[in-house]
Amino acid sequence: MTDLHRLSIRELSEGLAGAKFSSRELTEHYLKRIEKIDAQVQSYVTVTAEQALAQADAADAAIKAGHATALTGVPIAHKDIFCTQGIKTTAGSKMLDNFISPYDATVVAKGKAAGLVTLGKVNMDEFAMGSTSESSYFGATKNPWALDHVPGGSSGGSAAAVAADLAPFATGTDTGGSIRQPASFCGLTGLKPTYGRVSRFGMIAYASSLDQGGPMARSAEDCAYLMNVMAGHDAKDSTSVEKDVDNYVANLNGTSVKGLRIGIPKQYFNVQGLDADVKARVEESLKKLEEMGATLVEIDLTMTDAYVPTYYLIAPAEASSNLSRFDGVRYGYRCEDPKDIMDLYKRSRSEGFGKEVQQRILIGTYALSAGYYDAYYVKAQKVRRLIQQDFLKAFESVDVIAAPSAPTTAYRIGANLSPVEMYLGDIYTIAVNLAGLPAINAPVGFDKDNLPVGLQLIGNYWSESQLLSVVHQYQQATDWHTKRAAIAEENA
Repeated sequence: MTDLHRLSIRELSEGLAGAKFSSRELTEHYLKRIEKIDAQVQSYVTVTAEQALAQADAADAAIKAGHATALTGVPIAHKDIFCTQGIKTTAGSKMLDNFISPYDATVVAKGKAAGLVTLGKVNMDEFAMGSTSESSYFGATKNPWALDHVPGGSSGGSAAAVAADLAPFATGTDTGGSIRQPASFCGLTGLKPTYGRVSRFGMIAYASSLDQGGPMARSAEDCAYLMNVMAGHDAKDSTSVEKDVDNYVANLNGTSVKGLRIGIPKQYFNVQGLDADVKARVEESLKKLEEMGATLVEIDLTMTDAYVPTYYLIAPAEASSNLSRFDGVRYGYRCEDPKDIMDLYKRSRSEGFGKEVQQRILIGTYALSAGYYDAYYVKAQKVRRLIQQDFLKAFESVDVIAAPSAPTTAYRIGANLSPVEMYLGDIYTIAVNLAGLPAINAPVGFDKDNLPVGLQLIGNYWSESQLLSVVHQYQQATDWHTKRAAIAEENA
């Protein structure tokens, strides 16, 4: 079969269970596509062909023996921020170019237990710091919709791999929009779960109070299948919450769009820099939801102007602390011929980290320094609480909140936006991480240059089922999620 890459996760699951094709055939199909197409996209950092075929054979044996799960034998790509035993885990950095993890991240281990087949590790902004995937030590990943544009970041490799049909779905992480923004730029569905819903054990930390793993795929239904594997309490992660996990696939029709109250923050649709095409596509998608029975309610989110400065104090502060472990002594990159311990530290870190990572470490270290800790970091944490309360007040009168996922479509590679311009591109996503809320991106059309546009729906705590359900029903009534870039139509 030459069109296996066009099948949904449900169709792949049913096809494997019904012996229409084997996991080995499916895995070989994807590996051939990667070999043929990925040189143009550059989504993979490491392709694990030998291991993938061994896992596929084991999956076929499990299916034959009647021991399969819904996802046994289905291939997946992992963002290169999740530790994988025996496979290089780089976080997109020279600092970890030689790091082979001795253990699996919980998300990876759960995937293995469910019978998923790992195709490889995909590219990302260095240590998840960026919105374009250009800061990777391994070079920029390309957007399958336009190869001279970025796929977004930091989970740009995950988004590009799925959008080019080089993996059926992928794991991503979201610290300030790193699942939702690349999903928006590449025409995919991407879910950022409630903080604590998915284990962070074995996920290389950027900002520990903001980081959260989640699924990236073509549809809400595909994401639901992966969420059934990823979600759940993990004793190895102190921030993981003990709370029953929904059956996200079974709940896909569990929320009625009829009567759903969708909050429309007036501040979000008057943001300077909001592209006219993005605004128009998002408003059209909301009109469609209204036709399906939803009610649009204007709401007031008064803390909007505080999002960017608050986030860009807290995230770099946590990053400066988390990244202090990369010192050239224990593991990772070490400079050559250091004169003394100070030279070892300084040169290992300045040579091992890229410009964006160094910049954020410096900002964070400054914010945490003795004379500025109270004035900057402590104040930012107080404002963070006000942002959270702003959302909670809004949820007293609405069920979900709608916004663009990003103010623009994908940037050109090498656009060289200033740090401030780049950070302002996160205006719609970062508050969700500051508040620990769940949010989802759904593709809702294209701009005049045929670049994808995304709608973001933000939910109250633990409402992942509701978000997936609303988007699933929207996707039953529209076909934006089925659109494919020309490069994805190439057969292996």
